[in-house]
Amino acid sequence: MTNRQLELGANGPDVFPIALGCMGMGAGSWYGTADDADGIATIQAAIDRGVNLVDTGDFYGMGRNELLVGKAIHGRRDKVLLSVKYGLLRGPDGAVLGFDASPAATKSALAYSLSRLGVDHVDIYRPARLDPRVPIEDTVGAIADMIKAGHVRYIGLSEVSAETVRRAAKVHPICDLQLEYSLISRGPEASILPALAELGIAMTAYGVLSRGLLTGSKPTAANDHRAHMPRFAGASGEKNQALVAALAHVAASKGVTPAQLAIAWVRTKGAAQRVAIVPTIGARTPAQLADALSSLDVALTDSDVAELEAAVPASQVAGTRYPAPMMAQLDSER
Repeated sequence: MTNRQLELGANGPDVFPIALGCMGMGAGSWYGTADDADGIATIQAAIDRGVNLVDTGDFYGMGRNELLVGKAIHGRRDKVLLSVKYGLLRGPDGAVLGFDASPAATKSALAYSLSRLGVDHVDIYRPARLDPRVPIEDTVGAIADMIKAGHVRYIGLSEVSAETVRRAAKVHPICDLQLEYSLISRGPEASILPALAELGIAMTAYGVLSRGLLTGSKPTAANDHRAHMPRFAGASGEKNQALVAALAHVAASKGVTPAQLAIAWVRTKGAAQRVAIVPTIGARTPAQLADALSSLDVALTDSDVAELEAAVPASQVAGTRYPAPMMAQLDSER
């Protein structure tokens, strides 16, 4: 298995070629009920395998996810780069109330994240979305203030357009942009990836398995948010099973799992686009983690990539990656 580290952009730290996303872990998981002990075990297993980039958000589980991550990294802080998203506003009932990435809200959110995580700094801090009421220059400037104060090391962004990235990078170096990118979510290829290559900014790719869709996972729990996502629901969900079957067929022919093949595709595309792309895997158990890390042994040729893209064409996916109201709020989709 290769564990050669990648530079997270021209101005970022060195990272293991796969990151661990924690949104699906523990109490308040967006993907149904999850056990805290499994989440902690998975994070610690990842660290033991050399994974050093761990991603969370202050709104995951209403702060409980950060508490879980804090427990998991206790005594291992020197081996971990913490990537934290913020900005989503939620009510006591969990309802989404809006988004705030103003300078004051940025600094306040960071203070509470530091407390929940039990650390004196986070390594990468990023607004989860673009706040349409706040110039990106103001948001990035506030995080830059926190770098000067020693509470943050690097600035990242999430789900923003090429234009927004360019504006942000004029204020302070940006190490990476977090985007959904997978075999069936290839929107960033048009304009965002070329901008990242030009600016020397990396991508941390989430949703590389399309929230489990590509591996045949289906929402079953009442509190699994995927049940409300267009690609899983109704006729679209049924139509997309053809893509799931096609991926499984190609994977079987190569002697690998669908997850390993889908992750390997994302990593391979990074080299082709001249962008360091780090798949952020939402493993919730050590077994899922082991499967994901085994993808590092999968090497794809240009012909392999062409075969896979022909078998699982993004143009054939039914439904958008988020419901329409959420899609309308994404700067990256403009």
